[in-house]
Amino acid sequence: MAVELALLVAGVLTIVLAFFLAVVTYNDVIGLQRRCERAWANIDVALKQRHDQLPALVSAVRGAMAFEQSVLEEVTNTRARYQPEAPVHDQAVVSEATSQAVSSLLAVVERYPELRSQQNVMALQEEIERLETLIARRRELFNEQVYQYNSTIQQAPAVLLRPRFGWKTVDMFSAEASERDRPTADVSVTA
Repeated sequence: MAVELALLVAGVLTIVLAFFLAVVTYNDVIGLQRRCERAWANIDVALKQRHDQLPALVSAVRGAMAFEQSVLEEVTNTRARYQPEAPVHDQAVVSEATSQAVSSLLAVVERYPELRSQQNVMALQEEIERLETLIARRRELFNEQVYQYNSTIQQAPAVLLRPRFGWKTVDMFSAEASERDRPTADVSVTA
């Protein structure tokens, strides 16, 4: 009788412990999912702000940069590819291409003293540079959150709960290898 009671107590304790571990793991994973969502929302806000600022910068420099129309077109084209409802990977590729195009544009703007002396161009340039820095920092935070989430759901005990709750890995914010190459910008002035 004592052995049966000990086995019953051990069985109940095992079930309670397993249930407790499942609840704690579930709560941890849900918390990590929410952090990933919040980190992505923060990137999205910065991407939208940059998206809204780029036309003003392009308009402000268009007339003075007649010889660098290809740079302006690249900024305009990459901006047009931005789709906030696209998957993270696709947005990452477009964001990286836009960042590279903006970097090229800002480098070309530096070659025009008359543009650098205009207050609105300088203010827009500073705002775009601030947003680029903000986007880079938020990408790092997003990728850190995704790393923690992906690691957690691939380890015990969460890996045992994955099929039950449909937890899937999340893509990090990264660009295609071809998108990582720096674009070349011809900054020479031709007559």
